Amino acid sequence: MGLFKSFSLIGVTALSLGLGACQKAEQKELAASAAEKETAVKTLSIGFQKSSLNLLVTREQKLLEQEFPNSKIEWREFPAGPQMLEALAVGAVDFGAVGNTPPIFAQAANKALNYAAYEVYPNTSLGLVLADHSKITELSQLKGKRVALQKGSSAHEFLAKVLQQAGISWQEIQPIWLPPADARAAFDQGAVDAWVIWDPYLSAIELNGHVKVLIDGRAFPKTYAYYISNPKFTAAHPQAVAKIIQSLNHADQWILNHQAAAVDLYGKSTGLSHDVAKRALDRRLKPSPIHPVNADVIQSQQSIADLFYAEKLIPKKIKIQDAVLTPVTNK
Repeated sequence: MGLFKSFSLIGVTALSLGLGACQKAEQKELAASAAEKETAVKTLSIGFQKSSLNLLVTREQKLLEQEFPNSKIEWREFPAGPQMLEALAVGAVDFGAVGNTPPIFAQAANKALNYAAYEVYPNTSLGLVLADHSKITELSQLKGKRVALQKGSSAHEFLAKVLQQAGISWQEIQPIWLPPADARAAFDQGAVDAWVIWDPYLSAIELNGHVKVLIDGRAFPKTYAYYISNPKFTAAHPQAVAKIIQSLNHADQWILNHQAAAVDLYGKSTGLSHDVAKRALDRRLKPSPIHPVNADVIQSQQSIADLFYAEKLIPKKIKIQDAVLTPVTNK
């Protein structure tokens, strides 16, 4: 009887070990299957701007190549968010970084996009600048003036808040829609009275453009920058965005640990002088992590969309939540 129990115990143990081994084998097969699915990302196209430091570091350190070893990584530079979202809408870009305003205009124009994640935007990295000899000293004096800005960019939203605070309507100023490089030329030539711009262009003109900042982001509540993905790409590769965001957060840690090297990289990648690059980076939050979009961020973005609709800057009401990417987690 004791011998029978011993054999039974041995049998049960062997069966348990066998089942455990089978389960482990199945888990390995599932993991391998998931890995194979990710290698199906043949080409990953990233859109970036000169101000996208996390993406610049990610490119320089080849962090995406580590996450997607069998994929071709393409980098496409854009002067501002609206141009990047145009490319994303037609499938030329899979993932990119923009300010808070471009995705609102894109969604209002029925362009497909997903809010994948967000980053807190430095409140001194966006401002309205004047020539140092300008007689404008108060916001109310912007009435009737020519103001240069990139249409559909974060500068667009910033100016909307400035005008609202000043009690001035859009019809009472002359917006001059120009991308950053053209706006800088117009400003230097005195063809416009003011320019609304973000870093690193803001730092560049502050250091060598003989300007004064009439108002910057410190006058308003916290604002955000966003990481946007192409819905077709994320539907086909549901785990890819999480890997990209992980790479970006690794880049953020690299920046914290290599401040001097980050300044050098920023200058090299953008063509900025060391002083300009350092000024722009000094304003950056430390750390500046990337987070999944939450309810507070969605509400912040919805408030901007509602303001734009009320001011007739977009043709219809939109619901930001409709464009938010549902996070995919590994189980």
